[in-house]
Amino acid sequence: MLHRPARRLLARTHVLHYPFWSNESLLNAFDSSASATRVAARISTGALDRDHSPNGDRMGYHWPTPGKEKSWRQQTYSTGFRKVEALQQGMAEMVPHAVPMPSDIRHADLVVNRSDHLKAKPRLDPIELKFGAVYTDHMLQVSWKEGPGWTGPSIDPLAPLTLHPCAQVLHYGSGCFEGMKAYKGKDQRLRLFRPDMNMERLSQSAARLTLPEFDKVELLECIKELVRLERDWVPAEEGFSLYIRPALIGTHPFLGLSPTREAMLFVVLSPVGPYFPSGLKPVKLFVETEVVRAYPGGVGDKKVGGNYAPTMLPQLRSAHRGCAQVLYVLQDGLPGGGLVGESGAMNVFFLLQENGMMELITPPLDGLILPGVTRDTVLAIARGFGNIKVSERNLRFDEIEHAAETGRLVEIFGTGTACAVQPITGLLKNDNTEITIPFDSEAAAHWLAKPPGMALAQPGSNEPFSLCGRLTRTLIDFQYGYVESPWSVPIDP
Repeated sequence: MLHRPARRLLARTHVLHYPFWSNESLLNAFDSSASATRVAARISTGALDRDHSPNGDRMGYHWPTPGKEKSWRQQTYSTGFRKVEALQQGMAEMVPHAVPMPSDIRHADLVVNRSDHLKAKPRLDPIELKFGAVYTDHMLQVSWKEGPGWTGPSIDPLAPLTLHPCAQVLHYGSGCFEGMKAYKGKDQRLRLFRPDMNMERLSQSAARLTLPEFDKVELLECIKELVRLERDWVPAEEGFSLYIRPALIGTHPFLGLSPTREAMLFVVLSPVGPYFPSGLKPVKLFVETEVVRAYPGGVGDKKVGGNYAPTMLPQLRSAHRGCAQVLYVLQDGLPGGGLVGESGAMNVFFLLQENGMMELITPPLDGLILPGVTRDTVLAIARGFGNIKVSERNLRFDEIEHAAETGRLVEIFGTGTACAVQPITGLLKNDNTEITIPFDSEAAAHWLAKPPGMALAQPGSNEPFSLCGRLTRTLIDFQYGYVESPWSVPIDP
């Protein structure tokens, strides 16, 4: 058994909190009070120093290096591994055969350091409040290192990161991210929408890049804590929300191409209005057949930075031609005009009519398509309507053109966390010919004005048809908590 002084000492440095050491020889090493006394003496004499946050919280022990001392603030924002395992290093000297066990992210270890300089909240204007341009006062961060594992997470004042110029993410793009939102309903409760899917997707993206695993449930609890702290930044108006951006990057300073040995996970928050300031008004897409967003065997189904940077040039070209986004059509050498993919920021849905039957089609999750949270939600809601056939199948561009020519193309819309549901009114081809898609703005407005929960009911015989409007109203009801749903996850005060 460990003597009480040793137990207290180890608990302060989280050695007992985490299963870092699995050998029973550790217990034997501390079965004598002399061993505990030696370790305690190293602390009391300065062989080990203790870091403190400004409010006095213990931050763990570290070995002081002459001439290399860092201030608390520098240590807090460094992407290097914080040296909380120093006592374990001392134990390793006494117990050389002890087996280290890597730690994981734990909400119980979260340290909150509040900012002394809070910013003014922005005005809720869909034009002025541009997507991703305003940030809250705090961020969540936690570092990882091969062997010891994850450090204790902390919420700190928003500040720049410190990266070595040879960090792998800067050279090889070893980084992934997520996009999720917090909503504030009329009851003033904060809610996340299907956050478990975001955590799972982040985990899958990280695994594809050999970035470290993490406890998804514990990370989500840390994110909830960050949102609680920043609750005043969550807009209480439909169409507005708090965008949550978790990111996981490889920070190991190494120019060789290899799995990362150091990483950092951080989360920033941004109050946002509608992704497209026009609101539920249709936009036009440029049909891109030369540039590829994703290819078989690649990472098109992962949310990695390398999927997005190459789309900026096609996006810029499409903007010069009056289009809001790009529809990627993969030329796979087969007849049919190419395989329809997704937009740069959206999954895409096509509503076709055949012999009086409606079919809602979106490309399948075949490795080329990002498994969008809103995509999955729209599929489930549409299937629940009962009067529409819902298909996840390959769609060739010639089928869309033919449906438009014969009057069977009813609606096209995109979906995503950022844009929610976005109607599309035109597809501009490279030869400047345009496929026009009908959109009934009055019918959409009719459904948006429905009382909470009524969009789920079967429409009356005289009600105008707008699948886009009906889906949008239903989605809003779930996200803002107007209708109870297991998808909507409240954040308790």
